[in-house]
Amino acid sequence: MNVMRNKFIMLISIAGLVVVSDQVTKWLITSSLSYYEQVKVIPGFFNLIYIHNPGGAFGIFARNQGTLQSMLFILIAVAAMGLVLYLYKNTPSEYPVLSVGFALIFGGALGNMIDRIRLGKVIDFIDLYIAHLHWPAFNIADSAISIGMVIFGFYILFRKIPL
Repeated sequence: MNVMRNKFIMLISIAGLVVVSDQVTKWLITSSLSYYEQVKVIPGFFNLIYIHNPGGAFGIFARNQGTLQSMLFILIAVAAMGLVLYLYKNTPSEYPVLSVGFALIFGGALGNMIDRIRLGKVIDFIDLYIAHLHWPAFNIADSAISIGMVIFGFYILFRKIPL
């Protein structure tokens, strides 16, 4: 029982750190920049930009905006968070890095869901590029989800994990 309690304290700590850092950085961007304003941080590679993403990951379905779409993304996030909680709970204790990955995914999903509930869209601000080739803008929550998914993918591909 104590092991499970410690495991959920770790989940709350990591996911909470992701949500707080995500929301604080979004607040800093929205209070410092005008919509679509850019600040060059590393010329030719990295800008800060304040934009909204009404779509899914990497701007998928961003052109089809609306309340129904926003509700669908919220429902998908809730379902994904439920699945992540299930996987987290059932991850054996000898896989702590995998548990960290699930906590990162959970925190990232929650951070972006907060934006969707508040605004109907997600605030993005990290713009990576080389010359004129730009990666879609993203945020701290997206980064946490991506890192968590890389960890999860590594375990799926290279480790046999009984989930």
